[in-house]
Amino acid sequence: MKSAMKTTLFKRPPPPFFLVLYLFSTLISLSLSSSVYAQRGTGDLGLIIERKTGSVQVLETSNNTLLARIKGLGDLSHASIVYSRDERFAYVFGRDGQLTKIDMLEQKIAAQIKQSGNSIGGAISQDGRLVAVSNYVPGGVKVFDADTLTLVADIPATYGSNGKRSKVVGLVDVPGQKFAFSLWDAGEMWVADFSNPKKPKIQKFKNIGKNPYDALITPDGRYYIAGLFGEDGMAMLDLWHTEKGVKRILPNYGKGEKKLPVYKMPHLEGWTVAGNRAFVPAVGRHEVLVIDTTTWKETGRIKVHGQPIFVMARPDGRNVWVNFAHPNNDTLQIIDTETLKIIKELKPGKAVLHMEFEPRGEELWTSVRGEDRVDVYNTSTFERVKTLPATKPSGIFFTVRAHKVGL
Repeated sequence: MKSAMKTTLFKRPPPPFFLVLYLFSTLISLSLSSSVYAQRGTGDLGLIIERKTGSVQVLETSNNTLLARIKGLGDLSHASIVYSRDERFAYVFGRDGQLTKIDMLEQKIAAQIKQSGNSIGGAISQDGRLVAVSNYVPGGVKVFDADTLTLVADIPATYGSNGKRSKVVGLVDVPGQKFAFSLWDAGEMWVADFSNPKKPKIQKFKNIGKNPYDALITPDGRYYIAGLFGEDGMAMLDLWHTEKGVKRILPNYGKGEKKLPVYKMPHLEGWTVAGNRAFVPAVGRHEVLVIDTTTWKETGRIKVHGQPIFVMARPDGRNVWVNFAHPNNDTLQIIDTETLKIIKELKPGKAVLHMEFEPRGEELWTSVRGEDRVDVYNTSTFERVKTLPATKPSGIFFTVRAHKVGL
């Protein structure tokens, strides 16, 4: 019986060659996909800028851990980041004009170009296909294909009869496949429509005020607002009604009973909105301004520890967190948005530079540059729950963000 069974088994034909080849290729494909794509999603990932070493660290917020360090990004002294629509790729805008595309899953540089001599941030278009960079040198905006980083458009920021070029600041993406930005030297706002990338249309608004130094777009995408370094007040463009031109708002913004030295200009993208009120860092003042966003008029001022830099609302709007410029940059203060009172003061350490809420707001990450670390705080108890090592950290940017804040 055993002999007969052996004879029968050995007489079976071997599997066809094509079937063996198919099974082998399928196993290889599954192995590759599991190692690269199926290891995790991107929704809880983010990057920490390590400005001194030209590197970034990849983080995840589910367990508050650091996953990898990526080097070779150049000068990150004023770096900012935007993400692709699927959050797979990060675009890092370096101060030295380098634009770097990072693969968040493979944790490596996917592409990199030196696109100018000096740049100051960027944006990604509404459809995710275009990445724009604002440049100081040469002054203007360059727009690239998000996949390949090939140049799509070069917009020189020329002004005046002599055709001088202005530094460009405050670049943001605008609904309708547009970008808005401001010209520091010219005192102008421009809106570039890229509905047809081969033939962008540019709308220019002149004489908006002296030296716009930074700008923001409101969360609903309607108002583009530029701060003015050379004079008090701000310039606002209603993007629903651009035919009405630029309007001046907050005429007392920048004024105070006693002018103080401005150690660091507040970032306008560090404004925050809670309900119908905006909370705004005062320029050269130890105050946070309260603005009614239905009228764009100031309705109050809150005395704080120092000159505010970032003023950020927890996603539910219940409280606002504030950090400060040198020499008071070791402190965080939390403001209750109902009473407008300071309810908590924290002392993380030397040089608290940046804050970022986790998407649902239960925790806040903050960089403590002077002590080479990043701290994570519970936003209900205000207790520090985690400390992570980082080399001279500054900006923290999550793929899914509670607030769109620049650095």
